[in-house]
Amino acid sequence: MHWLASASPEAVASVRATLTTRRTPAAVLVPLVERPAGMTVLLTQRATTLKDHAGQISFPGGRIEPEDADAWHAALREAYEEIGLRPELVEFAGYLPDHVVVSGFRVTPVVGFVKPEYELRIARAEVHDVFEVPLDFILDAANHKSRQRKIGGLTIDIHDIPYGERNIWGATAGMLMTLRRLLQTRTAHT
Repeated sequence: MHWLASASPEAVASVRATLTTRRTPAAVLVPLVERPAGMTVLLTQRATTLKDHAGQISFPGGRIEPEDADAWHAALREAYEEIGLRPELVEFAGYLPDHVVVSGFRVTPVVGFVKPEYELRIARAEVHDVFEVPLDFILDAANHKSRQRKIGGLTIDIHDIPYGERNIWGATAGMLMTLRRLLQTRTAHT
């Protein structure tokens, strides 16, 4: 939670009191599809019948199960279960920092390069739709809409990324903004 770094101790305590103490480990796959015209990000729209985050734009993923060797394997398993993305079509690229979400999950975003010849088999009970967004679109600050949100006694700036009739927001937008900052930092140092 880099936005807490400059907050007062009182504000940090207020945010801590607001967030649940439960920190269920989870992992999501941030799938970057290597297209001839440039990379895209593969996203899902969750089924509207789900108990948590119904209809939201998200990455494939879920809680880390005891049989998962690590976050990478959990993300691959969840992507296969939700959208039928075969693990052999995904190459590990790295991890983004964990994101603690209001619903009580500590999510590890795992970035992977996806071969474009994938074929999906969508689990309709969990996923309504799957679509790709050009990575350049996501990285362009002109496509971000800033708004403020109160968490505890602290007001923070968050970003939405509208794309056509869809709106990428919440933890998914936060993870994409983290990826953007990481790529900008790496580009600045090369």
